[in-house]
Order: sequence, then C-alpha cells, then structure tokens
Amino acid sequence: MPLVRLLQLTSPALPVGAYTYSQGLEWAVECSRVRNETDAAQWIGDLLSCSLACFEAPLVACQMRAWAAGDDVALQRLNDDFLASRETSELRAETAQMGYSLVRLLVDLDAWSGLPGWSSRLQAIESPAFPTVWTAAATAWQVPVADALVAYLWAWLENQVMAALKAVPLGQSAGQRLLAGLGERIPELVASAVDLPEVEWSNYTPGLALASSRHETQYSRLFRS
Repeated sequence: MPLVRLLQLTSPALPVGAYTYSQGLEWAVECSRVRNETDAAQWIGDLLSCSLACFEAPLVACQMRAWAAGDDVALQRLNDDFLASRETSELRAETAQMGYSLVRLLVDLDAWSGLPGWSSRLQAIESPAFPTVWTAAATAWQVPVADALVAYLWAWLENQVMAALKAVPLGQSAGQRLLAGLGERIPELVASAVDLPEVEWSNYTPGLALASSRHETQYSRLFRS
C-alpha cells in the first residue's frame, strides 16, 4: 500500500492544480530563452539540479523525519522557511494554493481514517505550503523517505515537461526524451539530497526569480506562474 499511496500522490490526476503552473518557464519561452527541446532540457535540468535537488528535496526529507518524530515546531519552521524562499508573489501563491487544495483533498478522501492525530497536526500548521502537506501524507502512509524524494522530483519534472510541451511547443516524443534524459539524474540527486545538512541547502537560481517576476506582468499567458 505505501507504493500505491505514493503513486496516488504523484499522479498527474491529483487535483491540486499543478498543471496550471510553469514556474517561470512560460516567460523563458516568451523571451526566447527556451526555443526548442535542447533549450528546454537545459532550463528544466538546471532548475532540477540547482534548486529542487539542493533545497526543496532535502527540505522534503527533513519534513518527513519531523512528521515521523512528532516535531511540529520544526515542521512549522521548515514550512515558514519554504514560504520565505519563494522569490515572487506568484511562486508563493502557487505553493499556498496547492497546499490548501491538497489539505482539502485529503479530507475528502478520508485519508486520515485510522491515523489518529495526523489531521489535527496538519491543521495546526499555519499557512501550509505544498511540500508540508505532501510530506504529511507520505509519512502517514509510511512511504520510505528515499522513495518519496524520487517520486517528488519526478512529479515536478513531469509537470515542467508538460508545460514545455504546451508553451514551446514540443511534441510528445520530445517530451518523452526529456523525461528519459533528465529522469536519469534523479537517483543521484536523491542520494545527495536525502541527508544534505541544512547549512548546505541552497536555491540560488536568479534566472528563475527574474523569469517569474517578468511572468507576473506578461500580457498573454497560459500558466499562473
């Protein structure tokens, strides 16, 4: 069942609105920074390696350990740190909206049935970001941390590739090549992220911050970020 639950959490059908966000990719296309499959691979790959794997993934691992240990003080701090790391209003709104939607979904699914205390712990988190809610479900459903990180990075990668297919645009075969090539990086990135000391976390990606800032005033757009 942990594997089944993990697949449910990473399914593109998860109704949290992830498909409506490009995380700056749409502006990168608008300004011709991303024009083809090669450009998309570089843009998405750099974000995967320099932001997701160096900050968000180790934070997810740390949150899962905090959920398991009952350390709700650490969970609130990590949640606040993640919110503070969102450089633009649209990136902050994205994680807040997805977190809210996942909280509602877990209630609708009766996900906490037979898991006393989990619902109240999650509801006690102020302004829960998406990773905070996602890790609550993954931990409660006894998903191993390393497996959860693989799935979390894969879900992000798949969403970015789907955004590239729409925005560049690219064909389905190009999308599969991107997933195959970039997906090969995930096991090594997870191995590095799972125990990365917090002092070494970094999401220094100024290109993403600039793209997201520009996207907020982009005249015509498909995505909310």
